[in-house]
Amino acid sequence: MKSVRNTSLLAVLVLVAMTAFAVTASAADDKKDSKDSAAGNATGTWKWSFTGQNGQSRETTAKLKQDGDKLTGTISGRQGGNDTEITDGKVKGNEISFKVKRSFNGNDITTTYEGKIEGDTIKGKSSTSGGQQERPARDWEAKREKDAK
Repeated sequence: MKSVRNTSLLAVLVLVAMTAFAVTASAADDKKDSKDSAAGNATGTWKWSFTGQNGQSRETTAKLKQDGDKLTGTISGRQGGNDTEITDGKVKGNEISFKVKRSFNGNDITTTYEGKIEGDTIKGKSSTSGGQQERPARDWEAKREKDAK
């Protein structure tokens, strides 16, 4: 009789352990799915403004398209010029990065943007290199434009 009770107790413990494992695995999957959906999507039109070297405020528009971990798109030209293709665009979770390469007065200038997407906002830093002088990193915060329907 004792052997049957021990076997029954063992069976119940195994069942409890298997159930606990299944619940933990399911919760981990839910957390992963939640994280993936919370990662955000970089696709859209993003606008932000910054103060230039001459003290004037400038508005910038980026039109981004996310395809998996790849990011492509354009960023508005300076002073109404042509839009510039972004390069090296990457997405990892809710983090994005891309570069914009331009030429001014025979100097190649590269601005690197890095940021985190939170809903309809990207917050991050941009740094510029090339030309006559290096410029310190600056904060940038872009807002996604709502689609006109």
